[in-house]
Amino acid sequence: MNYKEIDMETFARKGQFEYFQQMNYPYVGMTVPTDITKFMAERARRNLPFFLTLLYAAVSAANAIPEFRQRIRGNNIVEFEHCRPSYTLALDKGNYCYCVADTTLPFSRFLPDAIMRQEKARSNASLLDDSDVEKYFFVSSLPWVSYTSVIQPVPTPPDSNPRITWGKFMEVNGQIQLPVSVLGNHSLMDGFHIAEFYKELQNRLENTEWMDV
Repeated sequence: MNYKEIDMETFARKGQFEYFQQMNYPYVGMTVPTDITKFMAERARRNLPFFLTLLYAAVSAANAIPEFRQRIRGNNIVEFEHCRPSYTLALDKGNYCYCVADTTLPFSRFLPDAIMRQEKARSNASLLDDSDVEKYFFVSSLPWVSYTSVIQPVPTPPDSNPRITWGKFMEVNGQIQLPVSVLGNHSLMDGFHIAEFYKELQNRLENTEWMDV
């Protein structure tokens, strides 16, 4: 995975980075009701799977924000060219395992590759990511409930992988809304950067030309 090292002497958020690095819980996050009306119509017209199609849109949006691709290494920061999702994959009896998708592929190639990866993941049913977890976004979904907030488990010491979660969609005043949550390390991102993610995501949900690629 290609990445570059950030020059900490010229890093614009050096002060914020040092400040939040001192905290036991340096995370910032929010949940936003997201309009998926046009996305749902186009997905249905093309007969596309909901989760994987939304996953591709969300990861594409996250990769558009440099701060989402940054990771902390000690007192330094690296920025990846592209980060892939490691997501929770449902198993029988309410259990789950982790599965990694290759979002570097064009969407038309992504879908069959992702389905193949799901089959392999279900066979292994592992909760262990590979050793290079820096390169991932951690993604999960709660299709059983439409929530207004969610609490995420986080490790000790704190990591810097953004977490993206969504719940059950529901109709509100003629609009189909999906609760989408983001949790990131405040040493790397602020509310502004998270808001930029939601703008990028909404753009992809309303302009679906990427489904043709």
